[in-house]
Amino acid sequence: MIRTTTPSGDPAWVADGHAEVRDLLQDERLGRSHPQPETAARLGESALFGGPSGNFDTELADHSRMRALLQPHFSPKHMRALRPRVQALTTELLDNLTPPTDLVAGLAVPLPILVICELLGVPYADRDQFRAWSEDAGNTVDRQRSEQGMGALFGYGHELVARKRAEPTDDVISRLATTDGVSDDEVAMLSMALLFAGHETTVAQIGTAALQLLSDPEQWAKLCDDPSLVPNAIEESLRTPIRANPEISGLIRYTRADMRVDNADVPAGDLVVLDVAKANVDPAVFPHADRFDVTRETNPHLSFGHGIRYCLGAPLARVELQEVFTQLVTRFSGMRLAVSPEEVIQKSGQLTAGLVTLPVTW
Repeated sequence: MIRTTTPSGDPAWVADGHAEVRDLLQDERLGRSHPQPETAARLGESALFGGPSGNFDTELADHSRMRALLQPHFSPKHMRALRPRVQALTTELLDNLTPPTDLVAGLAVPLPILVICELLGVPYADRDQFRAWSEDAGNTVDRQRSEQGMGALFGYGHELVARKRAEPTDDVISRLATTDGVSDDEVAMLSMALLFAGHETTVAQIGTAALQLLSDPEQWAKLCDDPSLVPNAIEESLRTPIRANPEISGLIRYTRADMRVDNADVPAGDLVVLDVAKANVDPAVFPHADRFDVTRETNPHLSFGHGIRYCLGAPLARVELQEVFTQLVTRFSGMRLAVSPEEVIQKSGQLTAGLVTLPVTW
């Protein structure tokens, strides 16, 4: 554990070793809430993940309830049943590509939005509006803009809940809205969190993984020659994603009690940053850790978290990523970047550091 300061000057502790981060991810002495949120240290201006969130007194119970409500809708079994639909949507989008094209606009953006809209029961026609609100909510430099985006998403969630209560259909929001003991506020909060996380992160990952692979012709050729390596390639892209911002970053937590970690005394209420990116390249765990290798088989990366806070959407993300790259390497083996890797523009000031565009041809 290293004591440092955030970009805004607040004191923070950073954990970046694989074992240390893994253990802290499931340590109940760390949480997302703070007893004095107004004065708590922050990592950035995002209203979502820049500072504390949740109720300090009920956080653990609230988290358990949230997972119990959502887990049935995102189980690996449920996601396997969804795979044929993801495959069909991917095929349709790829059928419409003509060279040269922007792979972000043509594939990385629409696919996760189509999938999450169908899963949750959100009208696809609303995509431009809720995506704009999501980008505002994920802004890391303008807290007012981030808070306004969150507020707009929450209001939109309430509108959807009202519609689903009146006319329920076979989707996640309808099922949550008809669950006993779940209020409109809770359904709106949960559904909009799913909408944000269910498309923003996967949009970014499709684009950056494609950039990684197309920037390395040897790795791309290995996948084209042997598509069975696609699952390995997906895990490797999750382990070593392209980062837009080299500044201190990671998952934020607050100590709920005094702790001693790695010979450091960390007082209650202090900000702890779990640097998953550095943990994922720990040479003690990953041989040739800095090498992007689609043949890597043992890959205990922490990009989806670990333990009690493991990402519920991980099975869905894997289904989408595997379908995308399986079809890309089998149908577009001649695909290549239309610009140099250095010319590809990455987003800045956003939680999800994806690409603005990815020009490709074949």
